[in-house]
Amino acid sequence: MSPSFFEIVQLSNGDYALRRIDDDSAPLVRISFSSEARDMMDDRELNVAKAMIAAGIEAVGNVAHDIDWEDDDAEPIDLQPSYTLH
Repeated sequence: MSPSFFEIVQLSNGDYALRRIDDDSAPLVRISFSSEARDMMDDRELNVAKAMIAAGIEAVGNVAHDIDWEDDDAEPIDLQPSYTLH
């Protein structure tokens, strides 16, 4: 399998997206900032989007490493929404 290369692009609506360079289909990740968030970031939205994407990739790597892919008897996961309050 050939390696995939990714790029972060700004979409026409101002959102940022992660997509494969050689694929025009829907982006893998899309980040949308509210007007209030954009004002607080003072033109640093791209840097924040890059940091968010990097953190997400790292988290996926950590989660994928912890999964026992051979466990066929795994208990079903409760998919109720959870909320984090800060």
